[in-house]
Amino acid sequence: MSATAATGLDAGRQAAEAQRRKEQIRMWSARLISLAVLLIVWQIFGSRVNKAVFAPPSRVIEAGLAMAQSGELWSYLRGSLLTLIYGLALSIAIGLPTGILMARSKLAGYALEWYVAAFNSTPMVALVPLITLVFGFDVTAKVIVVIISAVFAIIINTEQGVRNVDQRLLEVARSFRTTERALWGDVIVPSALPYIAAGMRLAVGRALVGMVVAEFFTAVSGVGYLIVRYSNSFEPDHMLVPIVVVMALGIALTAVTGGIERRIAPWNKHEE
Repeated sequence: MSATAATGLDAGRQAAEAQRRKEQIRMWSARLISLAVLLIVWQIFGSRVNKAVFAPPSRVIEAGLAMAQSGELWSYLRGSLLTLIYGLALSIAIGLPTGILMARSKLAGYALEWYVAAFNSTPMVALVPLITLVFGFDVTAKVIVVIISAVFAIIINTEQGVRNVDQRLLEVARSFRTTERALWGDVIVPSALPYIAAGMRLAVGRALVGMVVAEFFTAVSGVGYLIVRYSNSFEPDHMLVPIVVVMALGIALTAVTGGIERRIAPWNKHEE
């Protein structure tokens, strides 16, 4: 490579890097400004409402600090995180192979399609009483609620990802007598990863919903219990603390899944 070409390549890389930095600044500026506007509106509105009904962010922050210092928030959050981790891990372990099986086997697709559609469209609240009757009120019931909430998003997106692999790529690979293992590793899995990643993002949100719903009904523990307890005692500032924590947890987990996607599927780049 000539010196002129190398210089031009370096200049192009620097320009691309500068453009990425500029886009990052724009992204974070928009996010922080929108957050500031939300907090200001929330503060103004919350200050004018009955204190037994709603609370401004200033009071929520004070309540959150008090709950954190006393250890109350961490003790309840720990149980919720364990439920969420177990539920998500099992959802992935069940959802990925099930989605692949439904996509690659017509017989399995015919056999499971109705059940996936039925459970995916059934409100989780309707199933919680049955789950508690069968499994009781301990961690097992809560984990099952999280699994049922999250697993079908993974199954459906994985199935679609495997089904939508470009047939031309499969034909080219088979024309070179590619082994089944190499076909999956080089063609099917890379093509399906964006769909699987989308399913994981949906599953994270649904798992959080399932976690809180399970804690409403199945145990006197977790952040869901904190929400119910402080709601019944008309302490909206304390009630909003676990709600904000769950929202922040959802943002963090979505960012983590996005980072994993960029790591394992760099060809599917998009700005965060």
